[in-house]
Amino acid sequence: MRLHVINTGFFKLDGGAMFGVVPKSIWQKTNPPDANNLCTWAMRCLLIEDGDKLILIDNGIGTKQNEKFFSHYFLHGDDDLRKSIHKAGFSEDQLTDMFLTHLHFDHCGGGVEIQNGKPELTFKNATYWSNTDHWKWATEPNPREKASFLTDNILPMKSSGQLKFVDTASPFNGIDLHTVSGHTDKMMIPKIHYKNKVICFMADLLPSIGHIPLPYVMAYDTRPLLTMKEKEEFLNEAADREYVLFLEHDPVHECCTVKRTEKGVRLDRTFSLSEL
Repeated sequence: MRLHVINTGFFKLDGGAMFGVVPKSIWQKTNPPDANNLCTWAMRCLLIEDGDKLILIDNGIGTKQNEKFFSHYFLHGDDDLRKSIHKAGFSEDQLTDMFLTHLHFDHCGGGVEIQNGKPELTFKNATYWSNTDHWKWATEPNPREKASFLTDNILPMKSSGQLKFVDTASPFNGIDLHTVSGHTDKMMIPKIHYKNKVICFMADLLPSIGHIPLPYVMAYDTRPLLTMKEKEEFLNEAADREYVLFLEHDPVHECCTVKRTEKGVRLDRTFSLSEL
């Protein structure tokens, strides 16, 4: 098995929204905002090369939304989805599986493109993976999350015939799946067995190292108290079992480990995936 970091660029979100009830005077120490109170966040994905499988976990925000939509998120950086896949030595058509932790636009938007005025899957030979409960949640959205579930990101997956659901065991060798529902219903956290370690793709359970303390929960989360419980259980396990946490949104750090302290679980060290 080989792992490749796929950088799809950066975007900006309101710092207060990203840290919920935590005061700006505290969170700005790890995530300094700009003059408009916006912080920079990565959209970092992971490509898994394993035998005849080429599996991408999440795919960023994409390029098909209109100018007004993108004006809210200030996309920047030199990387994008296609460029990063090519840099890793592959083409889009080589992907066998497109695994989606959840269907918010910054995690699944790159999976569908507009070709000749019509939506087409970016990865024409790949199976797209979600789960039944989250699919229902995303396609029948509540008012709070409706703006995060964009139909032109989601429905073409089903109409293509390439969509499958993970409702029991993981479809991949060497990858276990952990499900959480605080951020959004039935978000999936892949746990990848790699070089005698477990690499956990943290999605929005832990967006960055700045979110490790338990009260640091996003205002975007639909069930913040459940997020705190899920995060506490997961981070305790991560500390005890020495998991490597792969950070999708941290603007600087690709990976980290955590440790138990008198104040609870805290950051141990940060490093790039290539250091493993």
